[in-house]
Amino acid sequence: MQFSRNTFSSASAIALLAALVCFAIVLFAPGIFNDGDTYWHIAAGRWMIDNRAVLHIDPFSYTFAGHPWQAHEWLAEIVIALSYVGLGWNGVAFLFAAAFALTAGLLSWHLAKRLGGISLIATVALSLSCAAASLLARPHLLALPLLEIWTAALIFACDGKRAPSWKLLPVMVLWANLHSSFLFGLLLIVPFALEAALEKPFDAKQTKRWVLFGMLAVLAAMLTPYGVESLLFPFKLMAMPELYAINEWQPADLNGLQPLTLAAATTLFVLLSRGAKIKPWRLIVLLGLFYLALAHGRHQMLLAIAGPLLLAGPLARALANSPRRGAPSRIATLAFVLAIGLLTGLRLAWPVQRSDNATTPGDALAHVPANIVHAPVFNDYAFGGYLIFNDVHPFIDGRAELYGEDFLQRYDRMTAPDLPVLTTALTKYHIRWTILAPSNRAVFALDNMPGWHRLYADRFAIVHVKDGAP
Repeated sequence: MQFSRNTFSSASAIALLAALVCFAIVLFAPGIFNDGDTYWHIAAGRWMIDNRAVLHIDPFSYTFAGHPWQAHEWLAEIVIALSYVGLGWNGVAFLFAAAFALTAGLLSWHLAKRLGGISLIATVALSLSCAAASLLARPHLLALPLLEIWTAALIFACDGKRAPSWKLLPVMVLWANLHSSFLFGLLLIVPFALEAALEKPFDAKQTKRWVLFGMLAVLAAMLTPYGVESLLFPFKLMAMPELYAINEWQPADLNGLQPLTLAAATTLFVLLSRGAKIKPWRLIVLLGLFYLALAHGRHQMLLAIAGPLLLAGPLARALANSPRRGAPSRIATLAFVLAIGLLTGLRLAWPVQRSDNATTPGDALAHVPANIVHAPVFNDYAFGGYLIFNDVHPFIDGRAELYGEDFLQRYDRMTAPDLPVLTTALTKYHIRWTILAPSNRAVFALDNMPGWHRLYADRFAIVHVKDGAP
């Protein structure tokens, strides 16, 4: 498919506009810091920077101190830590705003090669709104641009009756060191390779190149500090039954009008009313992505980015659509740069302020006496990252793969609360204080447990200490 200079000018203007809007949203959205895992990701990155080594054992908890633990997102954690060391929480906000802006710009650019006008704007808006639930300052957001690049490259290669370029392989190397979602990229090769192999007339040479590309991509994914373990880790993680008690691994919330349901309904209406045709293997991928998005909230980002790219061709044919022609890219680029500068200045003028919330028990931790703050603690799951960030060794935190199924089940029983299990654990681990969310059912048990008393309480956290401690 050939595109004129005006077509590319229009595509660049739309891409820059989408990137600018997403940059502004993430830069000023306090919700990106709503996940407590951000804290321990920064701590892990700082540890690796300070020690000039990649983590292979747990240096943070006291329950699993010294146990094998692999920081599979090591590169992302170092990048996040560097942004924090450089500009504090402002730096973290800039980093993730830039990552999502880049994703939005790339997605809009590639969709603009197929769609134009209202259909392009609607597709971009619906897809990015589906990704909104994943706008958290965590490594997966840094991997989103790579997901977009990889998916678009495979689609364009298949549409062009050719195998992907070897130049795409470094993307897989970088992706595998940033986030475990790289596994989706590897799996995505299979349906496109099959589509190419079953295309008529059969092209043996291109089929062999697809197979070779797939093999090299697998090898590229193992170019990490952990080698083949990088490939095995996502499977081991998803095999943990207790994982699905964690919010992001639970089914999508479809109560009310959600972006996912709106996008699905709109897409189905357009495709069915216009008689759009989707190639079988791509339809299988789309259905698989939709299932994952419904089964686990965290996977909506995969559908949000890969789905529109898979549907762009069928939508364009069904709508008899063509790319929109418009403003020169130089004007758009200048406006983009000026707007980014203005937004950056505003963010620096009003720095990010972190305050107490459901993952940040700042006031509660400040009230813990200095002589026991580093003693064994029983903490709320959501508080583990914050404790690590403040050099307090937690009982548990968000690294489910470290703690394992048995420990997570025991923790659930402690917070049920199962009183024999709770009292046994308090003794076994020599716990001297606790910091739990008010909604944690173990709070009531501790309020009525002999030998314990409540030291501090606010609407986010409650601290108990063992009698004999201040």
